[in-house]
Amino acid sequence: MTEALPTLWFVLIAVLWAGYLFLEGFDLGVGMLMKLMARNDTQRRVLLNTVGPVWDGNEVWLVTAVGATFAAFPHWYASLLSALYLPFLLVLLGLIFRAVAFEWRGKRDSDAWRDRWDWSIAVGSFIAAAGIGAALALTTTGLPLDVNGNRVGGAFAWATMPALLGAVAVVLFCLVHAAAFVALKTEGSIRSQADRLFRRLLPVAMIPFLGWALLVQVGSGTVVTWFVVVLAVVAFIASYRAATVGRDGRAFAGLGVGMLALIGSIFGAAFPVVLPSTLDPAFDLTVQNASSSPYTLGLMSLVACFGLPLVLAYQAWTYWVFRRRVSEASIPAAHAVTAL
Repeated sequence: MTEALPTLWFVLIAVLWAGYLFLEGFDLGVGMLMKLMARNDTQRRVLLNTVGPVWDGNEVWLVTAVGATFAAFPHWYASLLSALYLPFLLVLLGLIFRAVAFEWRGKRDSDAWRDRWDWSIAVGSFIAAAGIGAALALTTTGLPLDVNGNRVGGAFAWATMPALLGAVAVVLFCLVHAAAFVALKTEGSIRSQADRLFRRLLPVAMIPFLGWALLVQVGSGTVVTWFVVVLAVVAFIASYRAATVGRDGRAFAGLGVGMLALIGSIFGAAFPVVLPSTLDPAFDLTVQNASSSPYTLGLMSLVACFGLPLVLAYQAWTYWVFRRRVSEASIPAAHAVTAL
């Protein structure tokens, strides 16, 4: 049983990252659409209202994924985050500016004021998506690590083509995922805009994600993981067909299933390596040599049995409560508020 715990926690961490991309994907994408799709302040406020009740809860998955990596695989955590210090610092700054902008955007009735915070949301969302994409791509394709798990090279040794591919893949996925979500959650002209954007973007947006999956498959894929990639392609086709006939829910679900399948195929092909070394395969970090003690993993498993269902339950309840569509007609006119 103790020998299986590192594998169990590798799977759980993969699930946490997949959950983060599924939930925070449309969240970050909506932030970018604030400047890419919305035509006026009312439409931007509609976009904000689609994610307003859930965006901070979605970020719990990022905190949990990084925290679980730290506790279950401290060597993986140390090597990855130290090698990617600059990208993760930018991700953190992007998320901070984005969170502040959500809270401060409506505090003053000024177009210039709102425009600055809108750019903070859009740029912060882009930086966070690109940084997470680069990090996940590198943890499945490799970094220049020595025998001690230390990065070899300068501060930009991580800046490679796989990192760029992962960054582009996640940014484009977030945009198309957001378009599907906005079409599902809104009414009127903004829904039509999102639906058109989704159908135009989907055939192109998932190509980098497929390229990332294929890059990992070529190096270490199995029959099962190749089959999962095929299932992902089928899910994307089904998502596009659903969008063409106005089935917003099925389009959103199909895209999500396709992304989850690709993430599953990527982590499945990488297993049992959690962080490859591009210098020498003997320096690879694996589920065995990078994991914590069996006692730590056992205690974490016990806590997860209670904590994970609780997180899933409260997030499901939140989405159920705020399930209704938002329209421009439901947005009141902007106005100044005088403090009493």
